[in-house]
Amino acid sequence: MSTTPHPGCRGDLPFKYHRLCDRNVIWGIVLEALAGLGAVTSLTFMLALLVLIGKVQDSNKRKVLPTQFLFLLGVLGVFGLTFAFIITLDKETGPTRFFLFGILFALCFSCLLAHALHLTRLVQGRKPLSMLMILGTAVGFSLVQDVIAVEYLVLTMNRTNTAVFSELPFSRRNEDFVMLLIYVLTLMALTFLMASFTFCGSFTGWKRNGAHIFLTMLLSIALWVAWITLLLYRVPGNSWDDTILGSALVANGWVFLLTYVVPEFCLLTRQRNPMDYPVEDAFCKPRLMKHSTGVENRAYSQEEISQGQEEIGDVLYAPYSTHFQLQNRTLPKDFSIPRAQTRASPYNDYEGRKEGS
Repeated sequence: MSTTPHPGCRGDLPFKYHRLCDRNVIWGIVLEALAGLGAVTSLTFMLALLVLIGKVQDSNKRKVLPTQFLFLLGVLGVFGLTFAFIITLDKETGPTRFFLFGILFALCFSCLLAHALHLTRLVQGRKPLSMLMILGTAVGFSLVQDVIAVEYLVLTMNRTNTAVFSELPFSRRNEDFVMLLIYVLTLMALTFLMASFTFCGSFTGWKRNGAHIFLTMLLSIALWVAWITLLLYRVPGNSWDDTILGSALVANGWVFLLTYVVPEFCLLTRQRNPMDYPVEDAFCKPRLMKHSTGVENRAYSQEEISQGQEEIGDVLYAPYSTHFQLQNRTLPKDFSIPRAQTRASPYNDYEGRKEGS
């Protein structure tokens, strides 16, 4: 191993840290600067989120704040993990790479999935998820990758051999690295599909939030396809493996910040729009009404009126009126038999004299 100091590095600096300062390996310095700036930006957004909690007027946006804080914590870890790929692979950085890469991305994508599930209910006017349900969904989906990573490390290292990753052939190491991320790839596809469902609904105010997740997942999928292809299907050699993975971490971290975090912060403190919600107390109103089991009062039914049309007479239809219809009233018919009656004679009062005499 060469002990010659590299340009820009101190002479007593261990060899595995030379990429952090070697001016001949410029990609390490560039990634270090971008990762450091991304970490500072993530910390700034985390502090700003704590300050703006009291200014969020919309309760449904406030429910997502713990999940978004957890997402920022994952983004901070993504930028921090970049330094493990700039430093040379050894018995210390090997387990860190294989363990944290999938866990941090699973945490970020799980938070986006939980937010997308929340938005699909809001955009359709359904009852939203609670704060604990959103946070529990994000943590639950991310814990699956934790179990997978722990099991892989225990089986691969045989409990104590931490140098096994640097001893593996680079082709086998890259294949294991990608296969360890199969669940993360599935999580990405599920989040992308759920984000596309946020465009289907009548309450369009939430579709903009769904568009942030959709664009973030679209760019993330493109980045992952690119770095996996370069890692597995390129010219044999391992000189660029760390560069590819470190660049993927930094690029995806900035995608998270620019396409999701920054737009969400712009909408965070906006006033609640009543048009983004159904009618007040719509969630409490029964959707289906049961018929009463008692005797129906048919005095006001339309059927009685239609029957009366056949029995009584024509019904006068009055448009835009109540169900009481005007009817022609007919006089009752007299079916009695006439009897002969004696008529008084006009001569009964005649006395044979003229009037006035």
